[in-house]
Amino acid sequence: MSTSYTSISSEKLSRLIGTSNVPVLVDVRTDEDFATHPRLIPGASRRSHLDVQEWAKSLTGQSVVVICERGQKLSEGTAAWLRCQGVSAESLDGGHVGWVQAEYPTVPVDKIPKRDGRGRTVWVTRARPKIDRIACPWLIRRFVDPAAVFLFVTSSEVEAVAERFGATAFDIENVFWSHRGEACTFDVMVREFGLSTMPGLDRLATMVRAADTARLDLCPEAPGLLAASLGLSRMFDDDLEQLDAGMLLYDAFYRWCRDATKETHNWPTNKVKP
Repeated sequence: MSTSYTSISSEKLSRLIGTSNVPVLVDVRTDEDFATHPRLIPGASRRSHLDVQEWAKSLTGQSVVVICERGQKLSEGTAAWLRCQGVSAESLDGGHVGWVQAEYPTVPVDKIPKRDGRGRTVWVTRARPKIDRIACPWLIRRFVDPAAVFLFVTSSEVEAVAERFGATAFDIENVFWSHRGEACTFDVMVREFGLSTMPGLDRLATMVRAADTARLDLCPEAPGLLAASLGLSRMFDDDLEQLDAGMLLYDAFYRWCRDATKETHNWPTNKVKP
């Protein structure tokens, strides 16, 4: 099937995922189809095509890619309805099946925490983040849940806040989302969310692990990441403002890891005439 102006190829979408320019990804597979492969394209959320006229209102002014099983009637029809509501919408050419056949990664839904009443995952960790506690939120928002909420609280209260507010604790001792052996929390999330094959993430994970665990010899970029992270922590008193700034920092490091590791920048030398 050739890609039309109302559809997008898996290859093109894969280049957008993980960047700040990714469209809203909406999976409208039926429950039966979803049960055969209960995984999502990174960053996607599930909605029903049956009530598209209701949830379309929340997507006004955004770009959307609709995903069904094979890129046929459900995604085509849903995208058409969205366009009628003034939403810029495309369907994924080949659908979820085409994405999987092209061997792009998918996220297991049983690893995604329960969402709140507004459809967001809620996470909680220690205040005054440095490396893992900025890198992990970046990973979650770029590859798992773009709307994820992050709570930064006193270290001793993380688990209690998680229990009382229905949040998922991370980067503290004795929880699922934390260090394991020599792996930092970012490593664990990359692996558990099925993102190990995303281009560039393996290299970024090495940088984060090296900077977060004081093993700067693991890669030459680690001291730079550590310096930038500690610098950000000194610039902001508000953890959420620091997270916003850190999102841009990790966007830049990710794009370097994925697209520019072989690029160099050399100032031209002036040749002295003999």
